Amino acid sequence: MSSKNKNIKNYLYDDSISLRQRLFVFSTLTVVSLLVVELLELVFTGTARQNILILVVLTLFIVIVSVISVKAKVVDLGAEILCGIMSFAYFPVSFIYGGGIEGDAPLWFLLNMILINVLLKGGVKVVFYVLESLAGVGCYMVAILSPQTIVANDYLTANIHSLIGLTLISIAFGIILRIENTLYIRENQKAEAQKKEIEQLSASQNRFFSSMSHEIRTPINTIIGLNEMILREDVSDEVAEDAVNIRIAGKLLLNLINDILDMSKFQAGDMHLLIEPYSSGNMLSDLVGMLWIRAKEKKLEFHVNVAPDIPSELLGDEVRIKQVLMNVLNNAIKYTKEGSVSLSVECQKMDDGRYNMIYTVEDTGMGIKKEDIPYLFTAYRRVDESNTRHIEGTGLGLSIVKQLLDLMGGKVTVNSVYTKGSTFVIEIPQKATEEKPIGEYDYEKSHKLGRRSSYKQKFEAPEGKILVVDDNRSNLLVVTKLLRDTKLRIDTAMSGEEALNCTLNETYHMIFMDHLMPEMDGIECFRAIRNQIGGKCKEVPVVVLTANAGEENREIYAREGFDGYLVKPVSGVELENEVYRFLPKDIVKVTGDGEIVEETISWMKATQKKKRIAITTESVADLPRELLARYDIAILPHKVKTGEGTFKDGEEIDTSGIIAYMENPDHKVEPISPGVEEHLEFFAEQLSGAYNVIHISISEKIENSSYGAAMEAAGSFDNVFIVDSGHVSGGQGLVTLAACYMAASKMSVEDILENLNKFKKKIHSGFVVSDLDYLARSGHVGFGVANVVKSVMARPVITVKKGQMKIGGVYYGNQKKVWKKYIDACLSGSKIDDRVLFVIYAGLNKKDLEWIQENVYRKKPFKEIYFRQTSPAIASNCGPGTFGLLWMDK
Repeated sequence: MSSKNKNIKNYLYDDSISLRQRLFVFSTLTVVSLLVVELLELVFTGTARQNILILVVLTLFIVIVSVISVKAKVVDLGAEILCGIMSFAYFPVSFIYGGGIEGDAPLWFLLNMILINVLLKGGVKVVFYVLESLAGVGCYMVAILSPQTIVANDYLTANIHSLIGLTLISIAFGIILRIENTLYIRENQKAEAQKKEIEQLSASQNRFFSSMSHEIRTPINTIIGLNEMILREDVSDEVAEDAVNIRIAGKLLLNLINDILDMSKFQAGDMHLLIEPYSSGNMLSDLVGMLWIRAKEKKLEFHVNVAPDIPSELLGDEVRIKQVLMNVLNNAIKYTKEGSVSLSVECQKMDDGRYNMIYTVEDTGMGIKKEDIPYLFTAYRRVDESNTRHIEGTGLGLSIVKQLLDLMGGKVTVNSVYTKGSTFVIEIPQKATEEKPIGEYDYEKSHKLGRRSSYKQKFEAPEGKILVVDDNRSNLLVVTKLLRDTKLRIDTAMSGEEALNCTLNETYHMIFMDHLMPEMDGIECFRAIRNQIGGKCKEVPVVVLTANAGEENREIYAREGFDGYLVKPVSGVELENEVYRFLPKDIVKVTGDGEIVEETISWMKATQKKKRIAITTESVADLPRELLARYDIAILPHKVKTGEGTFKDGEEIDTSGIIAYMENPDHKVEPISPGVEEHLEFFAEQLSGAYNVIHISISEKIENSSYGAAMEAAGSFDNVFIVDSGHVSGGQGLVTLAACYMAASKMSVEDILENLNKFKKKIHSGFVVSDLDYLARSGHVGFGVANVVKSVMARPVITVKKGQMKIGGVYYGNQKKVWKKYIDACLSGSKIDDRVLFVIYAGLNKKDLEWIQENVYRKKPFKEIYFRQTSPAIASNCGPGTFGLLWMDK
């Protein structure tokens, strides 16, 4: 017996079996056990044979279904069948043949509800609840309306049934609920254990990354530091060039280490920003200096364009901003085989006084497939691996970019045409600590980038004394050599104990202290110096010089009371600046000018700055040239295919030409809307001069609409937004103008899109045609309809309703009479906005247009009326003698 219990318990706790399967198996065993006991009870009390037979069949069926469900691993289906049998077979049978409400059927009803709750999930559970309730209601209605249907038991049998049923089903309730509770408690314990294990692994990973960062920074410090000494020496140009390349490679390696460390911080939720004032010019100069060589090595052009109005000093985390830009620029260089990489820097002043700094990185590289763009910022994943597997990198850079920008309240958008290049637009809001603009530099650059610059120490202080404490001899060598030309007296110590001996006997002006040292670490040594009995350096400034990077470490050192914090690898400039900060000024002789040459940056003219939002549309919007020029609206042309060739709408063929061509009934004309590739090229071109593009498309429901192609092309860009105007011709033009007004009022892209969807419902567009022949030839109406309309001398009105062209009415009479009726009908409403009216026409002369203007003014004195000959593509559909009115509601 104990062996059997052990087997049951082992099965119950077997994590290799799904939780639902274990619940199903134990619930089924409980139900089958109840049915077997019920069967024995029926035999013992002498119940009719057919009842016993029914129960035997149901029990066997449940067993067979359960076994098959478990073996076939379809326990969800098995659970549904089990609940169905119990709810819609056994319960009604036991109710009718077991004495109705006086039997044990109501108890089975409750058990069925428990089974449904335990075994089923989602919508199926709800359906079974409803059906089981209906089955219960049905059985009770039968008992009330047809009591003779219920097979009643004698008094003794009814009581026996009730007692046994109550006992068994109560036990079943307890068993099922106990098993469910046990399994869920065990699952929760397992999940909690896994959570702790994951946290421990994460903590171990973070410790590993932190340790790795520290260990790698130490040799890099030696490499970069001693390399800087080579650049200071009088060596050959070839050696100097090699040393510059070593410096660049060292900084890029350091950036890679920072990426790995930062990813572990993000995962642990420990990433913090250090907000301090920084020089925008110095930051850009340092950034470009690191990447210019890499671009030149690949024979790429490298351009940097800076708007002269950006603030000279900003408030932000300079290190993180530089890291973001370096990752994006580094990617651009890596994935560009030929051509150019460029960085453009602009700013926009925001309403709250902050500046939205906009950094645009463009390249002519391989581009990004539109299906890969959603995964671009996923850690450890590289898109289009078939073409990028030969390119070095961890796959962390862009993920870190996205997370850092989220932390800084910024954003990044991507626009890319596969095989043609990519554009990353990075926006970071920052405060300006110095409103003075960086200015425009137009002088010749003082020296060529990529060559060494002549070193001159910032100061000399022969009477200055400093102590450098580090357990690594190479680090001591680096600091000593980098500060050699300052003529400082530099003592070194390789342990905390040795440092204490120095501070007991000597007075120093400052101390550089490493952190991680054996026996006594830097913090312990610092505390000991501060409390040293008889020590001569209790109040001497102590600066941490460590490979422990990260804001959390900076906070630790600040809490301990250190006077400064430098991270390895450290440059000579950083060391000199820190020493100069603490030395008494009366022993210091300043020798350098401290100026940094802006050697790589060109400066934007006002005309080079990008627009915040560009509004674009298609040639079929029929906007007058003066409005296109006034609002700088870019037009994507449709085309017209004729027997003579294919021509760009409005550029290579005009409306009068297409109408003259179509006077011959044998001449076929086919309007062609722009395809995906044309949209891709058009959007890419517009984004070279704007950060966002809102494109107003012809109604999706119109024949040959370009909306679908525009939407597909927009998938390759993060900031191209397509608006279905819901109209054609001038209606589309009115939506475009509304978008221009909104953009000029500095509305956000999101607000413009929302308002346009409301605005386009206020527009009314339509036109009256001489006949339907041209619409029939273009496939918009049938030839039969066109012939009938023509035969009765009718002139139809074509309207646009919910994006579709329909025949909105028919007028009879001569042309002028029909036109007057059309004008009166259109302009009779009281809600018409009288600011502007568009008159779109095809094949009309000057007298016709003057007549239309006179009758329009008679009906409604609009402030502005624009007459616009419709595009050739539209004219090929409607034919000569056509004109339409387009207006808005107030």
